[in-house]
Amino acid sequence: MNAPMHLYLVLAMRTPGFRPEAGEAHQAFLADLIEQDLLELTGPFTDGSGGAYILRATDLATAVQITHSDPLHITGSSTLTVHEWRARRPVPRD
Repeated sequence: MNAPMHLYLVLAMRTPGFRPEAGEAHQAFLADLIEQDLLELTGPFTDGSGGAYILRATDLATAVQITHSDPLHITGSSTLTVHEWRARRPVPRD
């Protein structure tokens, strides 16, 4: 039996030392997460300050481990924070 998957919101805020090549490697990292069916949503902030992605993982420790392998984190190009997110769809109004 597979462990249930939870959602984790990852905020990636650029540091002053942001390196463009880390951004390119980050895109490959995200593509790998898609292949593993671990990425729910992803995208940049319109102000250029960073971006966010929603990760699927069995627990917070696993989500952090995955996030720490993101090239943005490894190179120090961005500060990444991970938050367990109990997202829900709004109930439609009548």
